[in-house]
Amino acid sequence: MRLSRFFRHRKESNPLASSDIQSVSRSHVGRFRTLNEDRILDRPDSRLWAIADGMGGHVNGSLAAETVIAHLGGLPLVQEPAAIRAAIEAANGSILEQAGGKSGTTIVALKIFDDCARIWWAGDSRAYRLRDGKVDLLTRDHSLVQELVEVGEIAADEAAGHPRANVITRALGIASSIDLDVREIEVRAGDLLLLCSDGLSRSFVSDDLRTKEPIDAMADRLLRNALERDGRDNISFVLVKA
Repeated sequence: MRLSRFFRHRKESNPLASSDIQSVSRSHVGRFRTLNEDRILDRPDSRLWAIADGMGGHVNGSLAAETVIAHLGGLPLVQEPAAIRAAIEAANGSILEQAGGKSGTTIVALKIFDDCARIWWAGDSRAYRLRDGKVDLLTRDHSLVQELVEVGEIAADEAAGHPRANVITRALGIASSIDLDVREIEVRAGDLLLLCSDGLSRSFVSDDLRTKEPIDAMADRLLRNALERDGRDNISFVLVKA
């Protein structure tokens, strides 16, 4: 995917208060592109966040990303998981109707309930969690290089530099149905969650999250690191601190 300036299973015990959750977001066109086709949803009031990475090389990639973010952003403050999935599926239909399969976008969406969260995704936009100094990747890329890694044809550290690293195997707006992966995770006070487009994940290292700085300062540093290390693509992400 070639892309193109700033822009909890639910438990009743010990729920996270809304005031306990902070989030910040950043989006940048990158060092070489002229169009930013990434879009972000940053809604701490409804505990809903998302990253959409419009597919470059297709017409209206930014419109596809805007469409899914608009569908999610139009949901009421209180949502059930089914409503979020339905919004993503409705966006898929809208994109397909508007562009006839010639425009698409990835999606990764996060919804925090009481002490758990659910993640929906299609494509290679990712979710990470930092807990007790350990960083875990919570999603699996829907991409050609991920498939090559899994069958042993290339090593994991070769994926980002592979000549076909831009090829994704799932996206919104390409077919009448969308195959979304879903994962449910526990959320604890102190967890740090990161949603990002591949413009960040391509050069991301775990130590980028292992700091004690406020999340605003961390976001600035994450963006600066991504621009300095790579910067070939749009860079967009959301940090959520529980």
